[in-house]
Order: sequence, then C-alpha cells, then structure tokens
Amino acid sequence: MAIDEALLSCFDPEESMPVLRLYGWSPPAFSCGRFQKPEEILNMDLCNRGGVQVVKRITGGGVIYHANELTYSLVCPTDLLPGGHNVKEAFFYLTSFLLAFYKKLGLDAVYAAEHFPENKRLGERTPLCFAGVESCDILINGKKIGGNAQRRLKKVLFQHGSIPLVQMADKGDRYLLHPETNITERTTALEELELDRKVLASALATAFAESFQVTLKADELSAEELESAKAHIQKTA
Repeated sequence: MAIDEALLSCFDPEESMPVLRLYGWSPPAFSCGRFQKPEEILNMDLCNRGGVQVVKRITGGGVIYHANELTYSLVCPTDLLPGGHNVKEAFFYLTSFLLAFYKKLGLDAVYAAEHFPENKRLGERTPLCFAGVESCDILINGKKIGGNAQRRLKKVLFQHGSIPLVQMADKGDRYLLHPETNITERTTALEELELDRKVLASALATAFAESFQVTLKADELSAEELESAKAHIQKTA
C-alpha cells in the first residue's frame, strides 16, 4: 500500500508516463478504506492471533481481505480519460480492461448495471467491499468478482483493484465484528480455471494493452518512489 501511495504522490501529470502495477499479497491482510476505523469493523484481537495484518488504503470503500489474488494499480493524468472529471464514467472506462480480461478467459462477465433490473438499488455502502454492489462492479454469472476503488489528486487519477484467484471471502469473513451472511454465494473467484498466477497476470497485462491501445514497458520503482514509499511506512508505523 505504501508503494501505491508513492506511485500517486510522485506522479507528475505533465511529465510522468501512465503506470500499471501488478502485485499480490503475502501474508494475507485486510486493507481498510481511508475513511474506515479498523477497530470498528474487524476483531483486531483475532486478526493479531491469526497473523492477519491490517493496513490502510489511500482509497475509500469497504474493507477487503487480500489473500490469493492478483492485484493491480494504475496512475494516469485525468486528461487522458474520456469524461475524465466524471467519476462514474472514469470507473467504467478504466475497468473496461478487466471486463475484456474476463471475457477472454471465456467467462460471462458483465457490469452490474447491465445485469440488474433498473429498479435494483446499487451503490449502497457496506463495511465489507465485496458485500456491496456498484453499477460499475463486474459480475460473473451474477456474482461479484473483486473490487475497485479510486483516488484523485489535482489532474491525476489513481485506481487499484483486486482479482480473487481463489474464493477466500469466507476466510476473511470470520474476522469481521459483524460477519456477512452467505458472502460466498454472492461473490466468485477464478479458481475453477486452474490457471497459473503468472499466466493470468500476463493475460491481464495483454487485456490492458489491447483495451487502451498502448505498449507496456517493464520498469522498476524510481529512487524517488522508493524513498516516498519508505516515508509512508514510517509515517504509519
């Protein structure tokens, strides 16, 4: 999370190239939205006993249990986005590569806005990210997969999201002060595909490049980004 924060804080909308980062989590951890208080949502004693770390995200939204998943983050100038100053339009645009990724895997993936009838209430806030459904969330066979969140600074947009490789929602649910009922019946993961994580990461990168018609170039964190990440860690320690 410190690296994500560094990618955003070091990004220059006039000079920096857009960034796509792919990563994972070890050991398992909860990330809480920037406006959440972990002790009001999680059984912190149980988390400590179970060795489950709890961190803060720079984005809003509900708590997410990160375990066996593929996670992405991206940073770009808002000027690159069609309707870049409209939050919902930006969400649909930037998650389009995820929709393409799932469809290339042969999955029946659609936006929640397309799946539910018009009178279905979407966007209700929930303490657990996966329990709520926004119009731009992606569903596979009617079940929510992963979650995505944004943060904006002046002329810069940051977004990150999770792609569960294994259904772990019930594993994380036990650490909540108020567990969600039947959460595994409302969410899904990619485990039935039985594909290697590296294969999926490559497919995700390809879907990103094709969707936005860009060429991806592998890179390392700059010295400025590394120092910024260390500073963010020290600030929250």
